[in-house]
Amino acid sequence: MEASGHILVVDDQQEICELIQQYLSGEGYQVSAANDGQAMRRVMEQSSVDLVILDLMLPGEDGLTLARVLREKSSVGIIILTGRGETVDRIIGLEMGADDYLAKPFDLRELLARVKSVLRRASSRSKEKSSGRARAQFAGWQLDLTTRELTSPIGADVRLTTGEFDLLVAFVNNPNQILSRDKLLDLARNREAGPFDRTIDVQVGRLRRKLDEDPENPVLIKTVRGTGYIFTPVVEIT
Repeated sequence: MEASGHILVVDDQQEICELIQQYLSGEGYQVSAANDGQAMRRVMEQSSVDLVILDLMLPGEDGLTLARVLREKSSVGIIILTGRGETVDRIIGLEMGADDYLAKPFDLRELLARVKSVLRRASSRSKEKSSGRARAQFAGWQLDLTTRELTSPIGADVRLTTGEFDLLVAFVNNPNQILSRDKLLDLARNREAGPFDRTIDVQVGRLRRKLDEDPENPVLIKTVRGTGYIFTPVVEIT
């Protein structure tokens, strides 16, 4: 089976690493493993990685710290693994730039679905690159829809995570429309999600902090109480 991406599993439990490695390798992926942050860095320096599956409960540098380090230096996909009761850490992980999360113990088939979802979005963007460039302009901002580059009104480059980019694309493609959380999940995440999934709220919060001067009183992404969100600026796509 042809490999379709390089995945790095970071978990201090060797049996977890071996289990994921064996399963995803059988699905055609190249899979590496690391038991701590130092080993993770070595793999990242030596080869190109498409997705990191990152356990939050690590000795030394914990997963939240490593997620922040990864996001500051790259746009690699990140799926965090958490315990069932670690809701706060899960939200913090998403706020630090993780693209998805999965609670332990998890079903390997569900992990595979999450992996495919994150990598599929990255692959779609690569295909778009080869077919030409498109830009969305709104309120002085410019978003390159093929390279995922966001430029502020003063010309500064703003880094976006995979989830943030996909959510912003959903907004610029549907300006001045009230979008429910479920609709945004469909548009931005392209996977099934439960009705109480708050990932969208976390991603909206991150986007507001990057787009609005006062994220506590947002102008570009407004909340429609009890319904969802609306992207208010005029959007021009060229």
